[in-house]
Parts: sequence; C-alpha cells; structure tokens
Amino acid sequence: MSPCSRRKFLKLSASVIASGMLPLPALAAVAHPTDRRRRLSLFNTHTREVFEAVYFKDGRYQPDALASLNTILRDHRTEEIKPIDLRLLDTLCLLRTRINTDQPFHIISGYRSPATNEMLRKQTNGVARTSYHIQGRAVDIRLPGYGTNLLHGQCKRLNSGGVGYYPKSDFVHLDTGPVRNW
Repeated sequence: MSPCSRRKFLKLSASVIASGMLPLPALAAVAHPTDRRRRLSLFNTHTREVFEAVYFKDGRYQPDALASLNTILRDHRTEEIKPIDLRLLDTLCLLRTRINTDQPFHIISGYRSPATNEMLRKQTNGVARTSYHIQGRAVDIRLPGYGTNLLHGQCKRLNSGGVGYYPKSDFVHLDTGPVRNW
C-alpha cells in the first residue's frame, strides 16, 4: 500500500470510528451536512391528523413546529399532551433520510398517559409498566408501502435506542432508551 493510499485509508477508518461515537443529533447533521433543516412528515392513524413541516432550522428547534408535533403525538385517548424527546424526533428524521422517503410515518402510538398505559397493560401483552411512551420518549410507527420488517431493520441500524418489531400488529416501536431490540 502506498503512503498516500495508507493515509486515505487511515483517515477514512478514523472518520468511520468517530461517527459511531457521535450523539444522534450530530449524526443527523452529518447525514446532510449542507442541509441545516430537519423535516418530518407524520400521520396519526387514530386522529387522522397530519404534520408536515421543518421542526429544526438555522441551528434551532422551531417552537411552533414542536408544539404541533407534541399535539399530533399526544395520547389520543385522554387528549393529554407531553413534550416529545427531541432525540426521538431527530431519530425519526434520520430514519426518514436513510430510507429516503417523503411518505409520512403512520403513528400508532406516541405519548401515553400513565392511565392509558395501565389500561393497555391490562388488555394486551408487551406493554411495559414503565414504558418510554409515558415519558414522551417512544413512538410506534409504520410506513405504508415499506415493509415493516424492512423498517425494523433500518431502525436497528440506527443503533440509537430501543427497537421492537410487532409483525402481527404491523408496527415498529422506537425509543430513546438504551440500545436494545426485540
């Protein structure tokens, strides 16, 4: 290997290793270094509401867009709204970029009040007592026209939190907790 090729190889290796240590928001910025905007497109399957907007631009989160995101991701059973973890929004944005889609993510569940979470725990299996949904740190999604199994694989590749696959219910769970999958 020539010295020039070796140098290129070492630089590339260092950048690959360093990118694995970046926090998710920094990784999102690296994904599109010239694009300082972060956009999401969501469709709430229960309320039929749509969100399509830039929620981050000029180095700042946009308060009006965040308020709209908190609303569309609210507990549709109780109408309670809680701020959604910005890392979760950035994860969805990065996922959207990686999949290269303009289609809206269909939201099955975003924030859940403690009462809703407890009710769901009693009715179904797989609902955690201390779910990240209660903290505004989890979302259950699908992407029409894109296989849920493929979506699950893309979410796992982000390596940024919890990822659950629910093929019978046709959705993927994504959260900002420790990296794990099921």
